[in-house]
Amino acid sequence: MARAKNKLIFHSMVSKPNSLAIDVEIARSLDFDGLETSGAKIAAFLAAGHTEEALRERLDGLFLPGIGFLTDLERQCDGRREMLREAEHLCALAAAAGAKGIEAITGPLDIRVFEPGAISRYPGLYRGLIDLPEDEQSERTAANLKAVADIAADHGLLVYLEALSWTPLNTMDAQLRILDLCNRDNVRVVVDFWHSYTSGDMPERIARLDKDLIYGVHLCDSLPYSGGIPNEAILRDVPTGEGVLDLPSWVDAVRSTGYNGWWSCELFCNRQHQDNSFAVAKDLKILMERLIPE
Repeated sequence: MARAKNKLIFHSMVSKPNSLAIDVEIARSLDFDGLETSGAKIAAFLAAGHTEEALRERLDGLFLPGIGFLTDLERQCDGRREMLREAEHLCALAAAAGAKGIEAITGPLDIRVFEPGAISRYPGLYRGLIDLPEDEQSERTAANLKAVADIAADHGLLVYLEALSWTPLNTMDAQLRILDLCNRDNVRVVVDFWHSYTSGDMPERIARLDKDLIYGVHLCDSLPYSGGIPNEAILRDVPTGEGVLDLPSWVDAVRSTGYNGWWSCELFCNRQHQDNSFAVAKDLKILMERLIPE
């Protein structure tokens, strides 16, 4: 029976190499309450010749809180225009699938931009707003988020923000400042345990969040982080529950706010991506049920 509160969501990153159809089968067979997938997997399903009607039929009965993701939210000039076109496309895919929202993430994605001499060593590498003062970064990012939120509203969707921990404006305080400047009712944040941990936001900070600003939670783990620019590919290459995060403390921090929405099992473990996705998902579901009683 589907949960009314604290819904357990299968994240398509658990089954990264597989198709949307396989992700749906995993979610259904293991009685997850829903699926958080990507625009790329939905687009691939449609590009293969499946209709939007077939897409909705395939997903019928599954709660889709949102799809990812709109990258480099802060893009400017021609990049901004391209970002808004991507937002429109992602919103159209979300609406076609019956999802409730889209995920927007900050950039730049490539951590090489933070290396000494990066401008001369990688002259063509996207740098985002990292060379601007923080106030200007916040204002420009918020302006873009406002434009994306308006596109999403036209589709009846919500936008959930996730600031990547190696990018500027990566703390919860910085993200909430963006939400304030954005000033749109259909914008929230997602709490990602790994990004919070590597941004310096420990459970004590998460516990002070306004529950009404939290749209969802990415339950995940990490290898030890000692500072500097966090390398996601390395630090997240661990099965959830086998890393250094005290997952009960992180879950308790979120729940102490009064939040009782959805929890998604995002996963970046390479070994598990090449394993039996059904078995991996089953173990994650058992872990989530133990950590997050309804």
